[in-house]
Amino acid sequence: MTDTATPPRAGRREWAGLAVLSLATLMITFDMFVLLLALPHLSADLRPTSVEQLWILDIYGFMVGGFLITMGSLGDRIGRRRLLLIGAAFFAVASLVSAWSSSPEMLIVSRAVLGIAGATLAPSTLALISNMFPNPRQMGTAIGMWAGSFTLGAILGPLAGGLVLQYFWWGSVFLLGVPVMVLLLILAPMLVPEFKAPDGGRLDFASAGLSLAAVLAFIYGLKEVSRNGFEVAPVIVGLLGITLGVMFVRRQRSLADPLMDLTMFRSKSFSTMLVGLLLYGMVGATSMLYITQFFQSVAGMTPLESALALLPGMAAATISAMVSPILGRRFRPAYLIGIGLLGVVATFAWFTQISAASSPVELIIGFAVIGACDGPLLALGTNLVVGAAPPEKAGSAGSLVQTSNEAGAALGVAVLGSVGAVIYRQELTGEIPAEVPATVARAAEENAATAVAVAADLPAEVGSALVAAARQAFSDGLNVFSGVSAVVLVIAALFIMIQLRHVPPMGDEEGSDGNTDGGSAPSAERPAEPVAGSSPS
Repeated sequence: MTDTATPPRAGRREWAGLAVLSLATLMITFDMFVLLLALPHLSADLRPTSVEQLWILDIYGFMVGGFLITMGSLGDRIGRRRLLLIGAAFFAVASLVSAWSSSPEMLIVSRAVLGIAGATLAPSTLALISNMFPNPRQMGTAIGMWAGSFTLGAILGPLAGGLVLQYFWWGSVFLLGVPVMVLLLILAPMLVPEFKAPDGGRLDFASAGLSLAAVLAFIYGLKEVSRNGFEVAPVIVGLLGITLGVMFVRRQRSLADPLMDLTMFRSKSFSTMLVGLLLYGMVGATSMLYITQFFQSVAGMTPLESALALLPGMAAATISAMVSPILGRRFRPAYLIGIGLLGVVATFAWFTQISAASSPVELIIGFAVIGACDGPLLALGTNLVVGAAPPEKAGSAGSLVQTSNEAGAALGVAVLGSVGAVIYRQELTGEIPAEVPATVARAAEENAATAVAVAADLPAEVGSALVAAARQAFSDGLNVFSGVSAVVLVIAALFIMIQLRHVPPMGDEEGSDGNTDGGSAPSAERPAEPVAGSSPS
């Protein structure tokens, strides 16, 4: 019998399986970025209304966020590899339908199916990694590579999408994911063992419905607030989502076999890192939005140039996510994560000095520094969440990691994005030239991109003055957003360093209890039982 203090090390088959699993996670971000490049082309062909265009953009993320919790729990019950293969098959079919969509409605439906399929990928792959790599140090390295594949997808998406769009029609960008999913369907049964909870029980459909409705309503309400302000309808929808979330939690407490095991939150490592990922998700997603808007609306870069300008930061984030687990073997994760976050804080302090005259190179460098500093949070934080959960609940734990990221992004765009928008309007209002018509002025006050667009129809001198005022007002909003973000991340860094200061380096058994005390290194417990006829090695 293997000593639980020295769990078995993974072999070549597991590492090859990890490469296959990384293909699945790479496609999640790859698909998001290629759509942004294809949007102008498909809009010219399908001619969607403004509302339909928003749904084409948003429906994928809505479905991913809404189904994550359900899919994580479902994988624990029916088999994580089985769910991954089902999701990959649907992802390939939905990609084909998206490529040859003949109407906006058809594309919206196919993107919704893509989102549901995408929701199976992240929790299934993360849960399988936790079973394939029972050795804590190897698990940390594997999760770092898994996290790095997300940013790798964001790097390859603009490059491959831009290249394909130069020679083929807009639907070709959706076909790029089909051979990847076919390869996954062929290789995963050979290299990735099946795992499921020994006593998984039946899926509670009422809980699944409540979690789906709660997440969709909450994220939809936040997105609409971020776009249109605090109007009655989106606020009510958002509050409905919170109410349904409370009902979901209460139902979980009453079930013998809940969809989400709330006892996992008793672990300091688990709960602290979910809060940390949520807070960072608020800042990270919104900062990318501000940076890309600065590139296009202030620096005058094209969408493709803006995407390429993000690549150094994406590359830094990929490397950082893979290197962080190696550092985590020597240093306590709380300190690595905290110091990394303070590096991000320093960058946002720098961004408070950005002006309309600043070179985009400053933001390119700053974004690269952010990518290099956030690796410990994303890699080690994910490792701590999954390692603190029982092996049979790894799918649920993985889904909560992604749900924290999704909810944080939605919250950040709605709250922190609104802060910058308010500053923009306040600063611009008093600087609009008197010669600008009232209707044009109101349009310019919406955002900097609109201001630049409407200025083109004005006399040259007046238009230039409006553009200059809008660019400086946007820069002022970026300054305030950066200051607020720095404060949020200082709080997150201190919270993590205090709460998890006793968690030892990965693989170090010092002070490890795995549950309710000062947190723990990833658990070295026995993996969930593989299904009959399958072996983890």
